[in-house]
Amino acid sequence: MKIAIGNDHAASQLKMTVCNFLKEKGIEYIDVGVAEGEKADYPNIAEQVCKFVVEKQADFGILICGTGVGMSMAANKVKGIRAACCSDYFSAKYTRLHNDANVLCFGQRVVGEGLAVELVDVFLNTPFEGGRHQRRIDIITEIENKQK
Repeated sequence: MKIAIGNDHAASQLKMTVCNFLKEKGIEYIDVGVAEGEKADYPNIAEQVCKFVVEKQADFGILICGTGVGMSMAANKVKGIRAACCSDYFSAKYTRLHNDANVLCFGQRVVGEGLAVELVDVFLNTPFEGGRHQRRIDIITEIENKQK
């Protein structure tokens, strides 16, 4: 498994926590975020991470900013991305199980280190259930394909 991970200046500490967790689990990652003290515009970081996912150079993306909301909004503008902003275990699990989300977003100002690691763990280890849910994913893709 390979993960593309990115952050803006509001989330460099939490990104490092997540990167350390991925390292401990033996999960390879591509870090396109910024270091402590550097500034970045979250839409640009989101686009870079999502490019790795849609081009299949990464299996999933993780985006971290202050709240996770801005990153998720920007990520969902990229065709083929289903990004979910999650700040609880249940949402992180079911966005994979039912929505086949491929990018997890959350905020350093919203979740602590322990919860962030739990969100990443459940997101990466929950498979898409398919079945009745696939029809809805197909509808989302149809809507996306209608856009110019």
